[in-house]
Amino acid sequence: MEKITATINGTEVRVDEGTTILEAAQTAGIEIPTLCHSPDLKPTGNCRICVVEVEGVRTLVGACHTPISAGMAIKTASSKVIMARKATIELLMAAHTGECVTDEHTGACALRKLADQLESGAPRFLMRRPRWYPMEATNPYVLRDMSKCILCRKCISACREIAGKNVYSLAYRGFATKVVVDFDDPLTTNVCRDCGICIDYCPTGALSKPLTAGGEKK
Repeated sequence: MEKITATINGTEVRVDEGTTILEAAQTAGIEIPTLCHSPDLKPTGNCRICVVEVEGVRTLVGACHTPISAGMAIKTASSKVIMARKATIELLMAAHTGECVTDEHTGACALRKLADQLESGAPRFLMRRPRWYPMEATNPYVLRDMSKCILCRKCISACREIAGKNVYSLAYRGFATKVVVDFDDPLTTNVCRDCGICIDYCPTGALSKPLTAGGEKK
């Protein structure tokens, strides 16, 4: 396979053609934060946390799904990039009603961890109403709290690409967009039984294992 050469933060990288900017950065030991990305899943660029600046390109590009090309000069932490990431985090936090928003000691929410790493302040964007849904505990294997969902779509991809099923999909529009089962039906054992793959990929705890009678995760 043909090799191409580019620069990331002034460091020259030489990688295979077709390598994404994110993968190229990782080979050079340069960290680019991600939220919706997983090496096990096809990149989608949904969350826009991994945006970087490419010399000569007017807009920021998603590092997780953009192939690097010969001669590219990339900046992963310019002021423009950091401002964009912080604004994205603020928007996600403004619509996110998980306990991580108020609990400084939470360790389960990847969104909160990322906000801390980027030193993102409290959201400036006030919501007329929070995105709140009742807890769904109809399935003994998966507990759904869609109030914590940030629409990263990782559960949809994991269910389809790894489990080989199509349990989840997106429905509605705009602020009302939601990850649903069928026609926004409860997640029952008829459609999802003893799998839990989606739980492993959820970054915010919107999907989790129900507690047993003794208070332990199943």
